[in-house]
Amino acid sequence: MTTLLAPAAAPERDAKPAAALAPGGGLRRRVALRLLALLVLYVLWEITARTLNNPTFIPGPGAVWHQLIVTSTVHDGVRGYSGHLLIEHLGVSLRRILIGSAIGVAGGLVIGVLLGTVSWLRVVAEPVVTFVRALPPLAYFSLFIIWFGIDETPKLWLLSIAALPPVAVATAAAVHNAPSGLVEAARALGASRWQSIRDVVLPSALPEIFTGIRLAVGVAYSSVVAAETINGVPGIGGMVRDAQRYSQTDVVVLGLFAIGLSGLLIDALLRIAEERLIPWRGIS
Repeated sequence: MTTLLAPAAAPERDAKPAAALAPGGGLRRRVALRLLALLVLYVLWEITARTLNNPTFIPGPGAVWHQLIVTSTVHDGVRGYSGHLLIEHLGVSLRRILIGSAIGVAGGLVIGVLLGTVSWLRVVAEPVVTFVRALPPLAYFSLFIIWFGIDETPKLWLLSIAALPPVAVATAAAVHNAPSGLVEAARALGASRWQSIRDVVLPSALPEIFTGIRLAVGVAYSSVVAAETINGVPGIGGMVRDAQRYSQTDVVVLGLFAIGLSGLLIDALLRIAEERLIPWRGIS
C-alpha cells in the first residue's frame, strides 16, 4: 500500500510552488514596481537633462510636456505641428498601420497555410519569404516610390510587405507541426483535406499564428517612420522626421513617446483578443 500511495503525494507537494507563482497573486506589487521604475527613469532623465544643460541633445521632461501642449492645441493661430494636431498625426499613422497590417496578415496567413501544407511549395517559396524578411524596409521603399509615386500607395505597400513575413513564417511552422494523430483521426472519420485543415490544423496552430500577428503589427509599427519619410505629414513618423531636420529634439522625443505608448496599447489589445479567441492556449 505504501508503494502505491507514495507517488500520489509528490504532485501535491509540487503543486504548492505553482500556486504561489499564480499571475494574480502579486498584482499590486507588480504595479508598484512598474510605477517605481517609471519614477526612477523620470528622475534620471531630469538629472541628466539638467546636468548636460543642452536641450538640443537631451531635452528635459518639461520641454517635452510643453511640446505636448503646443502640438495638441492651437497657439497664436498655429494649429498643432505643421497644421495638424498631435492626435491627428497619430491617427493618420495608426490608420496606415491598420490597413498595412491587415493586408500583410491576410497575405501571410494564406502563404503560411500553403507553405505548411504543400511540401514542394515550401521548398520553393520559403527562401523567398526569408529573403524578404531579412530586407530592411528602406531597402525596398525607394523602389515602391519609383513604382507608385509619393502618395499613400507606397506607404501601404511598405507596411504590408513588412508585416507579411512574420505571419507567413509562424503560420507555416505551426501548420507543418500540427498533431498528425488528430489529422489522421479526422481523415479516418471522413473529413476532407480542407475540413482537416479548417477544423484541426488551424485551431491547433492559432496560438503560434497569433504570436506571428503580434510580431507583424510590431514590425509594421516600427516601419511607420520609414514609410513616412516621404510626404509623411500628417503622420507621427513624418512629424518626427520633420522635427529632426530642424533639430527640434523635444518634438522628436514627444513623437517617440506617442509611438511607443500607442504601440503598448495596441499590443495590450492584441493580448486581450488572444486570451478571448484562444482560451485553449497553454493547455496540453
